[in-house]
Amino acid sequence: MTVPVQDDPVAHELVAFLEKKTGSPWSVERDLFAEGGLSSLFALELVVFLEKTFSVTISGPDLQLVNYRSVVSMVGLVHRLRTGDA
Repeated sequence: MTVPVQDDPVAHELVAFLEKKTGSPWSVERDLFAEGGLSSLFALELVVFLEKTFSVTISGPDLQLVNYRSVVSMVGLVHRLRTGDA
């Protein structure tokens, strides 16, 4: 049985991080980059947050923007990296 993304602990951590960093509310489907204003430095900070918080290593093809567009996509990335389905 799969947990809905909005109930996933990884999603909760990501939403809290994004809300703290941006000062605005985040839904799990909100596109981080569609609205502009997020810098490449923020993107790097996001990768470091994911690696440290969820004990995953992100490299190579996993650094594609599509993996960071939304909380939904990042939850999928974290779970895929944790299970080794690279």
